[in-house]
Amino acid sequence: MKFAIMINEGPYTHQASDSAYLFARAALAKGHEVTRVFFYHDGVNNATRLTAPPQDDRHIVNRWSELAKSHNLDLVVCIAAAQRRGLMDENEAKRQGKNADNIAPGFRISGLGQLVEAGIQSDRLVVFGD
Repeated sequence: MKFAIMINEGPYTHQASDSAYLFARAALAKGHEVTRVFFYHDGVNNATRLTAPPQDDRHIVNRWSELAKSHNLDLVVCIAAAQRRGLMDENEAKRQGKNADNIAPGFRISGLGQLVEAGIQSDRLVVFGD
């Protein structure tokens, strides 16, 4: 089965990201395909490379980056939601006149069309968070 995943809540403030990560990992382990993970609303905060949780806590951003690297996952961050929250890749930072970017490895910024496409190409779109 092909799954697309949408995450609407940020890390450490809501269970949505942890649940989505565990779901994606379990689906991949069972041989299913995850066509895309789309981060929307506060969910875009899962993509900042500036997250620095205490050593004894889980590092949600790194978990997503590592899962994407090991399974060639497409982690897409909504551009409008990202801009509102100060999350930018190198190109967007230059376009906005900012002197730094802060997107974590494995994530990319794009538009809502990527969510629509993922929903069309997948058997199920699973949403985590409000």
